[in-house]
Formats: sequence, C-alpha cells, structure tokens
Amino acid sequence: MPTFAGIDHLSLSVTDLDVSERFYTGVLDFLLVVDFGDVRVLLHRSTGFTLSLVRHPNGHPAPFTELHPGLDHVGLASSSRDELVEWERRFESAGVVYTPIRDMPFGSHLNFRDPDGIPLEFMVPDAVLTADLLELRERDVPREEINARVRQRLLAGGVPASELPPSLALAVG
Repeated sequence: MPTFAGIDHLSLSVTDLDVSERFYTGVLDFLLVVDFGDVRVLLHRSTGFTLSLVRHPNGHPAPFTELHPGLDHVGLASSSRDELVEWERRFESAGVVYTPIRDMPFGSHLNFRDPDGIPLEFMVPDAVLTADLLELRERDVPREEINARVRQRLLAGGVPASELPPSLALAVG
C-alpha cells in the first residue's frame, strides 16, 4: 500500500506578501528562499520546515476564519514549556496576537495568529503523550486501549466525565 513520507511543505494564502514575509522571517526566524512574484517560499533552517506564502490575485481580502471548511490551525512543535514562555515574551514585544500559555492534560500550548489571522500554535507534549505517540508508531494498539488511556488522562487532568467526547463515554478505564 502506498504511503507518504511526511509533510513536504505548507502553503498559506495571504493578503499581503510583504507583511506576511516580515512576520514569518522576523518573528518565527524563517529564511526567504525564493520569490516567484505571487508565491514566496520560506525555510526554517533549524527544522527544515518549508512554508509557502501565496497571494492569489483574485483572492478575498477578508481576514482568515477557522469557521469555514479547510484549515483550522497549524500546530508547531516547541521543545519545552520554558521555550513557550520565551515565545510569549517575543510575541509581546513584537505585537503578535496570542493567547497566554495553557497547560492541558496532554501538554502545554501557546496559540497565536499571523498577520492574516491564521491561527498557529506551539505545542509541547508531556512525557506521557510523547511515549504514547511513540508506542502508536511502533505497534498496533487496539482502539479500546487507546480510548481507555485517553479517557484516563482526561479524567486525571480534571475534565468532568460529562464533558468527555462521546467516543470515550463507554471506554473502560
């Protein structure tokens, strides 16, 4: 069965290439690789992540909303919660719209928006989630076991049983 080897790049539609390029290069440390006119390709050198910024000549100038089908947010990895604090300081000094760090049952995250309002997130999974995800990559874990673990983690994290997703309501745990 064919599979994919990973994510090659992400392309975002933007309203102003110059403003978006300044944000991604100045705030998130991307490097401009090539400017094709209506498309600019950026590279994050330390991770190898490639990002394309696209301005469609007939695109709508309205700000992004995750309430329409399509992209909800882009999740980026961060190495530690302390690094999230550093990002929060950087966002504050750069005038970036962000939500303060939130500690959740599976880790910590910091949500922010680019100049077009596209939601981005830095996530730091906790040690248990990291181990669980590694295990899921290495062996077939039965659905019931996955559901039971998730249910247990959410309940231990303070989520009331009445607020669990329906798929976890009957999970043994």
